[in-house]
Amino acid sequence: MRQEQQFVEGLYERLDVLRAEAETSVRGSFAQAGNGLQARLERDVTVSERSGTLAALNAVESGLCFGRLDFTPDGVGEADGATHHIGRMGIRRDDAERSPLLVDWRAPVARPFYLATGHTPMGLRRRRHLTTRGRTVTALHDEILDLGDTTRTGYEDPTGDAVLLAALNGARTGRMSDIVRTIQAEQDRIIRAPHRGVLVVEGGPGTGKTAVALHRAAYLLYAYREQLARRAVLVVGPNPAFLAYIGDVLPSLGETGVLLATPAELFPGVTVTGTDTPEAAAIKGRADLADVLAQVVRDRQTVPDDVEEIEHEQWTLSLERAIAEDARHHARATRLPHNLARAHFGRYVLDALTEQLADRIGREPYEAIAEELGEEAPEGNLLTPADIEQLGKEVAGNPAVTAAIDALWPELTPHRLITDFLAGPIHLPDAEAELIRRAPGGEWTAADVPLLDEAAELLGEDDHAARAAAARDYEERVAYAKGVLDVSYGSRTYEFEDLDDEESEVLGAHDLIDAERFAERHEEDDHRSAAARAAADRTWAFGHIIVDEAQELSAMTWRLLMRRCPTRSMTLVGDPAQVGDAAGCDSWKQILDPYVGDRYEHTRLGVNYRTPAEIMDVAARVMRDADPTFEPPSSVRSTGVEPWVRVSAAQELPRTVAEAVAAADGAGRLAVVAPADLLPALAQAIPGASYGTTPDLTARVVLLAPQQAKGLEFDTVVVAEPDRIRSGSPRGLNDLYVALTRATQTLGLVHTGGWELP
Repeated sequence: MRQEQQFVEGLYERLDVLRAEAETSVRGSFAQAGNGLQARLERDVTVSERSGTLAALNAVESGLCFGRLDFTPDGVGEADGATHHIGRMGIRRDDAERSPLLVDWRAPVARPFYLATGHTPMGLRRRRHLTTRGRTVTALHDEILDLGDTTRTGYEDPTGDAVLLAALNGARTGRMSDIVRTIQAEQDRIIRAPHRGVLVVEGGPGTGKTAVALHRAAYLLYAYREQLARRAVLVVGPNPAFLAYIGDVLPSLGETGVLLATPAELFPGVTVTGTDTPEAAAIKGRADLADVLAQVVRDRQTVPDDVEEIEHEQWTLSLERAIAEDARHHARATRLPHNLARAHFGRYVLDALTEQLADRIGREPYEAIAEELGEEAPEGNLLTPADIEQLGKEVAGNPAVTAAIDALWPELTPHRLITDFLAGPIHLPDAEAELIRRAPGGEWTAADVPLLDEAAELLGEDDHAARAAAARDYEERVAYAKGVLDVSYGSRTYEFEDLDDEESEVLGAHDLIDAERFAERHEEDDHRSAAARAAADRTWAFGHIIVDEAQELSAMTWRLLMRRCPTRSMTLVGDPAQVGDAAGCDSWKQILDPYVGDRYEHTRLGVNYRTPAEIMDVAARVMRDADPTFEPPSSVRSTGVEPWVRVSAAQELPRTVAEAVAAADGAGRLAVVAPADLLPALAQAIPGASYGTTPDLTARVVLLAPQQAKGLEFDTVVVAEPDRIRSGSPRGLNDLYVALTRATQTLGLVHTGGWELP
């Protein structure tokens, strides 16, 4: 114990040195930076890099070192007879060789810590688990893997499960903890799987799907950092409460550059504040809405009923239906998005109107004169090409012409298109249209976000104005750079004859670099992290996407996510038995067929680490009422505590639940899972309980609707009105299954009759 304590103290001393160096570098960058563009650029780069390093060093403070590997001296391999300490990040000694002091848990040499067994020791003599509190070693657990080694330390763990069981039985904090100390072999194989292609990880409640997915994100950033750091990794979770719950895991593993988001947050600039009914959300989430929106866009590409007369100076131009139809056909043939094809439509119309005007000016008068004289009019147009070009400019500058083109082929935004779609005639059966209809100015909902994204794809963005602004900005930078170079060359004006031989050998700034290169070199770069830039860019293509509770996403949301990852490098985590969203998908085939067919890897986690056997048995019996073949994951532990049930009068339900909560005082963190409409009354009956869109999961008591409870865990759970949860939606049975499997220690049920424990 003393030897390990000394090592850990030395390790933290090294960590403190590295942290101090990073802090000094950041402060020094601000203190020493000059005012020039180059100085600011160098400062920003240094601050960005060192700030990221400092954040990672600060995040791994707790439980920095958790293991040690002692290899057998068999003369084979790099680890021959070596001892390696394993931790949350790699740290090197301050010596000439920069030898490893602490090995990152993701390094290949650390893998035996998770996979080695007595049957397959992978060259290990001993595996040691270190338990620490702060910077103090509190316990050691040794596993002897080389049975021929008779050396004993007194810290042997006969079963090898002590550390795992201690973690499983520990009190919950309201935040997910990493499992880096207790990764099991089946989990390790998933975590380290190659990042290319789609990997589906299926598992029932408590199997560690979420933890595995997050550790996989950390591993991929370690193993493929060069590829993924530039493109970023996106982790998608079902709701804000879930993201708050998992928010500390990746920083604790030294990774601070991952973007965590709900599907509702994936359209920059839109804040979701509204709520759809389950029926409306299901309609908006259907795959056929993509075709509906495509038709809505086509409907905005109109033609006049007959002829639209446009006054132009002393002439009247006729925008005939045939002209508009030809222009529309020409624009659609480009297969460009609506706003980009608009320029082709407008150009065709302008050309037709210009030709019409040119005929009026350059041919019709001469034809009339020739007819009066009884002569044949000359061929062609008497106007020169330059004359016709000038007429075209005048026609294009006519506000009435511009207005006519705008009316027939308007430039649209996704917001305007979806607002008009939801408020106006909808290409759906009347009953469905009525369910999703919303007046203009209504609040955006989560189900609207994939529609907005689809609209953005259909419309495209006409960036001509942005490119013109960028060109003007570039010209201004060049002019500024030229001024800087003129100043650097000196205020004196030299003639060639004025320079003697010595002066002629001196190179000025103009000899080394011209103004354009100078402007490009000193253009300020965006030093935000890749994750920060990705959050603000709808078109960003991520290096890898991890989706938790993947079964909850609608078909339209999958279209959005697939656009964010053209390489299809994805990890999908979920359980079809837990799908509760009305727009969710019931199978992996339903999700993936449109994009990758059957070209994906599928694996299943079958061990329940969270839910005691007594609770899991009740949940399984509930599910078997509807599906006798249902098989839950196997629980690894039993508490001996059976779930309890109380019956209450309807008007007394909040008080009965409050009494149950009070009786559980001291039983760790507690969640009450109940139908959403009961939560306000329960909040009044249980002072101090946290509830809302994003409840404080670190509070002792949290009130949750079943949909909010997905992926979360608590020491004690009280489920109120289970029958109402089951009958509350078409997938209410799955919601009840989720509610029943959130507890790590104790489960209670309170109902007002009409329901019995199976």
